[in-house]
Amino acid sequence: MPNIEDIPDIEFTVGITLETVKADLINDYEAAYLAQQGTRKTLAQGDPIRILLSTQSLREFQIHQAIESASRDNQLKYSAGDYLDNVVAGSGVTRLAAKSAITTLQFTLSAIQVFIVSIPQGTRVTAGDDVFFETVEYTEIGIGDTQVSVSGQCQTTGSVGNEYVIGQLNILVDPIAYVASVTNTTATQDGSDIESDDSLRARAFLAPESYSVAGPAGAYEFLVKSYSQSIIDVYVGSPAAGAVDIRFLLTDGEIPGSTIMDEVEAYMSESERRPLTDYVYTFAPGTTSYDIDATYYIDTPDASRATEIQAAVTTAVADYIIWQRSKIGRDVNDSELSARIKAAGAKRCVITDPAHAVIADTSIAVIGTESVTYGGLE
Repeated sequence: MPNIEDIPDIEFTVGITLETVKADLINDYEAAYLAQQGTRKTLAQGDPIRILLSTQSLREFQIHQAIESASRDNQLKYSAGDYLDNVVAGSGVTRLAAKSAITTLQFTLSAIQVFIVSIPQGTRVTAGDDVFFETVEYTEIGIGDTQVSVSGQCQTTGSVGNEYVIGQLNILVDPIAYVASVTNTTATQDGSDIESDDSLRARAFLAPESYSVAGPAGAYEFLVKSYSQSIIDVYVGSPAAGAVDIRFLLTDGEIPGSTIMDEVEAYMSESERRPLTDYVYTFAPGTTSYDIDATYYIDTPDASRATEIQAAVTTAVADYIIWQRSKIGRDVNDSELSARIKAAGAKRCVITDPAHAVIADTSIAVIGTESVTYGGLE
C-alpha cells in the first residue's frame, strides 16, 4: 500500500531566488529605458534607481514566498494546522480530539454482604498523585459477590494518564461503605493529546480506502486509526473467510492491553464499520526478542566533544529501540543501529548483536539485553 511519503515533492515558484528577482527588475528597467529613451543605461551599484529596485526586489521575493507557502498549504503532503483541517475535510476526515487514558478498575468488599453495594458513576481513584481516574458507568456488587470490575478513565485528557502499571491506582478518593480496596487490573493506556498533523495527514491519505464496502485492508487500517490517535501502526489479515485479524501498536511501539483491545474490537464490530459478513477480532502483536551488544569509538580530533558524543549515542540507541518496535513486521536491522550511532558522532562501531532477523508479519521486535560500550578515542 503506498504511503504519502511516496508522493514526489513539488515546488511552485521554481528557481525564484532573491538574486533572480533583483536581476530581473534591473534588466527590465534597463530594457524599458532603452525602448523609451533610445539610449542604453546601465545602473551602477550606487545608482539611486538600482538601490530602489534592490529594495523592491526583497518585497517581490517575499510575495513569491507567500505564494509558495499558500500553494503548499493546499496540498495534503505539506499542509499544516487549520489549513490541513480544511484540506482533509473534503475526505470526510476531522482531527481527533484529545483522549483520556483508560483502564479497568476492580472494587473489592471487606466481606460478602446480604444486599447490593452500588458503585456510582464518577467514583474516583488515584495513585496518590494529582492524577485522578473515575468510573465511566454505574455498576454494582451483587449479593453474595465480593468484587466487580468496571471501565475507568482519566479525568485529565492527554498522555498524563498513561503508564500506570497494574495495581498502582489503589487509593479510593470517594469512600464507599463496605468497599475495602480498589485497584486497576490493566495498565493505563490510550491517553493522547489532540491529533498531530502527521497523524491526521496519514489518515486522510488512507480515507479513500474506506469508500469500499468490501472490507479491504486499507479500510480497516483507516478505521482503526480513526479510533485513537495513539494507534500508530495497524496490521490487517484474514486467516479464514469472513474473519478479520487486527493487530495494532500504540505510541512508541507500546503493546495494547486487554482494555483498549476490547474497545477497538467493539468499535470495529459495529455494522456501519464493517461488511455484515465479516467477524472482527483484535489481538496484540507477537514479540520477538533481540539483544544489543555494540562497541563504538570516537575520532581523536573530536576528543573535546567526547562527553557530548557519548550522550548522543545513548540517545540514538534509545531511539533505535523505539523505532525497531514501532512497526509491525519490521525486521531487526543492524545497519540502522550502526547508522544511528555514527550519525550521533561516533567514528565507527562494532556490532556483535543484533544480526539481521526476519520478523513475522504479525509480530514486532522488542529489546532483550542491551550493552553499548564506549571503546575510547581512535
